[in-house]
Amino acid sequence: MKAVFHWGVATMVALVCGGVMAQADEARAKKIVSGVCSLCHGADGESSSEVFPRLAGQHWEYIAKQLENFKSGKRESTAMSQMVAKLTPDEMVALGKYFEKKKAPAEPAKDAALAAVGRYIYVSGNKFSGVPACAGCHGPDALGTSSLPRLAGQYATYIESQLNQFNKRQRTNDNAVMHSIVAKMTPLEMAAVAEYLSSK
Repeated sequence: MKAVFHWGVATMVALVCGGVMAQADEARAKKIVSGVCSLCHGADGESSSEVFPRLAGQHWEYIAKQLENFKSGKRESTAMSQMVAKLTPDEMVALGKYFEKKKAPAEPAKDAALAAVGRYIYVSGNKFSGVPACAGCHGPDALGTSSLPRLAGQYATYIESQLNQFNKRQRTNDNAVMHSIVAKMTPLEMAAVAEYLSSK
C-alpha cells in the first residue's frame, strides 16, 4: 500500500513539474517570438508578407528541425542564420510547439482555375512528364507529418519559391527526392500546385 502511495505521489509531482516546465517553455517561446520572430512571421505565425512562411499550425518537429538547420548552415539563409544564432535546442522545440498550437488560416484560392490544375497535379501527378502525385508523400489533406511540412494553407508565393529552390538545388537540407521531382515540373505546374495548397 505504501509503495502504491509513493508511486502515486511521484506521478503527481512529475505531472505538476511537467506542466510548470511546459508553461515556462511557452512563456520563453512567447518572449522570443515577440522579440525576434513576429516582425516577419507574426505573433501567431500569420506572416506579415507572402514571402515569409506561415508557421501557424505547422508541426513542431518540422519547425525545430528547420531552425536547427538554419543555425548549422545546412539550410542557407543569411537572415535566418542570424535570427537563430543564439537559440538553444530546447528553445527551438518550444518555438515549434508554440506555433503548432496556433490556428492555421484557410482562404479561398485567388485563381480558381489555376488551383484546379494544381489540385489535379497534387492528387494525380502528371503521367506525361513523370511528375508523381504530391499526395503520395504529403497526404491527401496536405497536413504532412512530423518530418514533412504542413502545406495546407501556406502562402502560394512561399510554396512556389521553395519549389524553385529545390529545382535549382538551392535548398538541400530536406529530402533529396524533392530535387528529382521538382526538376520535372514546369513553372506553371509549380504555380498551380502552390495556388491549390494555399486554399486548403
